[in-house]
Amino acid sequence: MSGKNVKGGGSTAEKVRALAQPLCDELGLFLWDVRFEKEGATWYLRVLVDKDGGVDIDDCEAVSRPLSDLLDESDPIPQSYVLEVGSPGLARELRRPEHFQCCIGDEIRIRLIRPLESGEKDIIGVLTGYEKNMISVSVDGGQTLDISAADCAYVKLHDDENLFDDQI
Repeated sequence: MSGKNVKGGGSTAEKVRALAQPLCDELGLFLWDVRFEKEGATWYLRVLVDKDGGVDIDDCEAVSRPLSDLLDESDPIPQSYVLEVGSPGLARELRRPEHFQCCIGDEIRIRLIRPLESGEKDIIGVLTGYEKNMISVSVDGGQTLDISAADCAYVKLHDDENLFDDQI
């Protein structure tokens, strides 16, 4: 794989996505998200990957090593950072149009920036559609709500907190 000059425009996450996407495609992985976040004094470059059946440590390593080499070669990030490659997890955040499209029919949790007229700020329901930044979710009672993505603090797959209770 040849290095690309990615020092030009775009956010750090977009530059890294441009490097990571072909690598993930080659490995049969879905590049879920790239985040460049500061926690305390440390910057973290988080590359989240997935595949049918979930990813394991070998998948993460298969991305991490060559991606680290590509990042060293193209040098798109001027400051020091920690590279983390992992799974988006069970309660993964839906941030991009393709996230919503592949999760139609799944149960989601929406946290609104401002409450609805009913006072609700948290909505749990089934994602029934996503078009032009509008999220359609079916809630209890069969009601469908259409919510602008701009009104959401976050949208995540709903992670049932009791998922492993029956395995004890």
